Amino acid sequence: MPARPFASAVVFDDVHISFEENEVLRGVSFQLPFGETKALFGVAGAGKSTILKLALGLLQPDSGRITVLGNEVTRMRELDLFPMRAHLGMVFQESALFDSLTVRENVAFRLIEEKGVYDDETDRRVREALRFVELEHTLDLFPSELSGGMRRRVAIARAIITHPELLLYDSPTAGLDPVTSNTIIELIVKQRDVAKTSSLLVTHRLQDAFTMATHQFDPRTNQLRALPRGQYCDVPMSFLILRDGKVIFDGDVRELARTKDEYIKEYIS
Repeated sequence: MPARPFASAVVFDDVHISFEENEVLRGVSFQLPFGETKALFGVAGAGKSTILKLALGLLQPDSGRITVLGNEVTRMRELDLFPMRAHLGMVFQESALFDSLTVRENVAFRLIEEKGVYDDETDRRVREALRFVELEHTLDLFPSELSGGMRRRVAIARAIITHPELLLYDSPTAGLDPVTSNTIIELIVKQRDVAKTSSLLVTHRLQDAFTMATHQFDPRTNQLRALPRGQYCDVPMSFLILRDGKVIFDGDVRELARTKDEYIKEYIS
């Protein structure tokens, strides 16, 4: 990875945001170092998805500073955010595919926007991204012809086609059965371990993040491999837990297992 003048992909510094009388974030601070993955947890309404929207510049905080890929997004005009967003990939909750476009057109959407044409290079990258999620055979299908899990995999292909420096996942396994959820997590781990992409992952399933922390992608078998007890993945993985608008935990799985906080112990049990 090339040297950068900044050490972290994302920095939140004392961020506050309210919606009318509802104070969602009350002084949230954390960092996501380059190449690492951080899973965000908390009960419904804790502000997890709000953090992703703030990182994208879709929302502005009431106070505090947010830096993404070296850009202080809290000081940027909307027009200046577009070049920064070109280096980000977003996997939305419920996939957010365009129903009227084929899988090919959905995955290529950002490249077509940039180039104005679907050329041979775009086709090569679309097929590469779909091959990564094992869905190259769906090129000319429409989202309505896909299962829920397949739509999530297409959403991942769309997010990674630009080779982003930062990936944001908003509850990528929400509403899926356990077997399909595991398939999605396998792909997220594969992307993490192959591309070493910095990632913020919002999830309601603790098991997803524990799987990510205790498994590694094996390129020889093209599958996840459970790591020996006490050994953790090469790509650093951390957990951030929100409660009442504040960060109450930010650390790795070993620190999480040793926590003395009764609320956290009950939350992860």
